[in-house]
Amino acid sequence: MTAPHATQRIWLTGATSGIGRALAERLLAQGHRVALSARRPEALAELAGDRDNALLLPLDVTDRQAVLAAGRRLEARFGGLDLVILNAGTCEYLDVRDFDSALVERVFAPNLFGALYGIEAALPLLRRARAEGGRPLLAATSSASAYLALPRAEAYGASKAALSHFLESLRLDLAGEGIDVSLIHPGFVKTPLTDRNDFPMPMRVSVERAAEAILAGLAAHRLDIHFPRRFTLLLKLLGILPPGLRVRLGRRLARDPHGAPREARS
Repeated sequence: MTAPHATQRIWLTGATSGIGRALAERLLAQGHRVALSARRPEALAELAGDRDNALLLPLDVTDRQAVLAAGRRLEARFGGLDLVILNAGTCEYLDVRDFDSALVERVFAPNLFGALYGIEAALPLLRRARAEGGRPLLAATSSASAYLALPRAEAYGASKAALSHFLESLRLDLAGEGIDVSLIHPGFVKTPLTDRNDFPMPMRVSVERAAEAILAGLAAHRLDIHFPRRFTLLLKLLGILPPGLRVRLGRRLARDPHGAPREARS
């Protein structure tokens, strides 16, 4: 974006809950033309209210044809897109005592492939904005878990690490076209998803603070938007430690065979 409050044509997925809702409310209040996507049409309608700058695009991001159809509708309404925020995702934790590859597929479907379908639909519209003289931005919500392997995060962490790697590679290939790519790596944010977690979440921040950090990073076209920085910088540091040391530290966080976190044992 050229300025924090310059009017933009924006597509936001995962718009009705958590970080997505906080972003949607702020972007709409700033006067942007925002296409809002989520699975539940009634939740989208409640979010948009009577605002005339909201376009409702209900869809399941794991349905490639539905996402591509949304792209065609966006082209008809907006022409091009100045900013795309692919934020939809889910989280489930794997129990290795009952390994379930279907769980891994369920997590990868929205977290990775849902984002890839969004990119496929959005790239022609970002290119149109570039042809109009803009500096369009493609952004996706990954996770700080992409920085470091954590216990039970085989599915979630791997899906986010794959997304981060894909977007970093895509950034290199799009640079020559003048399309910027930003990755969003939140730490723990208080959302309906994290409310289900059964482990300590250090430095967890509110969705309001998360939205402020993300919008500031997007306005600056920052390559890596990560927060809270004390937590994310620690994970980055741990991620470059020798593998053996990472394993020893990670095992301290793992659960024992009876399901309790090791640090909680008496």
